[in-house]
Amino acid sequence: MTGTPSGSTRRTILHWLEDPAAHFPAGRRRGDPAANGVTARAVAAKLGVPRRTAAAHLDLLARLGLLRTRRIRCRTHYRRDEVRIAEVSRLFEKGW
Repeated sequence: MTGTPSGSTRRTILHWLEDPAAHFPAGRRRGDPAANGVTARAVAAKLGVPRRTAAAHLDLLARLGLLRTRRIRCRTHYRRDEVRIAEVSRLFEKGW
């Protein structure tokens, strides 16, 4: 079962953010993706979608508590919240 296309996209984003340095190389302007997180623009470029589409996926994941956000200058950076992801994973393992 593959799920919905948007669900698949969000799983892909979460997978990429497990090791952001491997998927989003540090750029001169971006800084360290492992420490700071990645922007919607970086995710959009990797997905090949408009920034607003990537931002919608990232914002949903953040509202669910799976991502943490951090403002750096005028951009929001996203990182996985490993504690919350582990909690949600345990709920599903228990047959929630």
